[in-house]
Amino acid sequence: MMNDPSSQTDARPDSRQSDQLRPVVFRNDIAPYAYGSTLIEWGSTRVICAATVEDRVPRWMQEQKVGGGWVSAEYSMLPYSTQGRKPRDISRGKIDGRSQEIQRLIGRSMRAAVQLELLGARSIWIDCDVLQADGGTRTAAITGGYVALSLAVQRLLAEDKLKESPLAQSVAAVSVGVVKGIPLLDLCYEEDAAADVDLNVVMTSRGEYVELQGTGEKTTFGSPALHRMLELAGNGVAELVKLQRDAIEAGANRPGPA
Repeated sequence: MMNDPSSQTDARPDSRQSDQLRPVVFRNDIAPYAYGSTLIEWGSTRVICAATVEDRVPRWMQEQKVGGGWVSAEYSMLPYSTQGRKPRDISRGKIDGRSQEIQRLIGRSMRAAVQLELLGARSIWIDCDVLQADGGTRTAAITGGYVALSLAVQRLLAEDKLKESPLAQSVAAVSVGVVKGIPLLDLCYEEDAAADVDLNVVMTSRGEYVELQGTGEKTTFGSPALHRMLELAGNGVAELVKLQRDAIEAGANRPGPA
């Protein structure tokens, strides 16, 4: 059963309203050798997102004679990003399933924003490293990853390596969920762990959906709860897009890489 969210907003660990994002801050150029980078601080979650450019495309594109470029991503949680140490993937000899699934999601999300044919025969890698996790690391990686991608495109344009921007629209992501019957925007870890329903929403600046990842963790949910969560997500993404735009504009006219 879905309760009235306005009646229990003080139940959130940080006393936010049900439709309120945690504070989001972008700190650009955190990785000076990358073509574009930002540290996104989203509440207590912190993720470094860096874009690296390579003048080649994946082998499958070469073999199939596919024109244009490619955008891909890698994601990792550093050992000290959680309360209990998380071993590095290399210590297990393979990437864990969660990290693999998230980096594929990031890659799909970035490609939704790019006209790949305008990239030329080059690849852009978006590397997302979680410094501190308090819920929403994948949505932070997508939201920060787009800023890093945009900064990289700015630099490619400034260096005349691109004649026009391949960015067709921006993309951002946010989590929503139902906790104790109340639909909430932007779950922190404590809320995510207790959620009855968990949904990650990736959207463009045009209000179109890129991907929905949702599940009834502890219960099923109906159309009213889903509609409310999507409404919360849409409003949250619209706010994130404005913050992205400010961060990207602040990165304009910065010096090139060393």
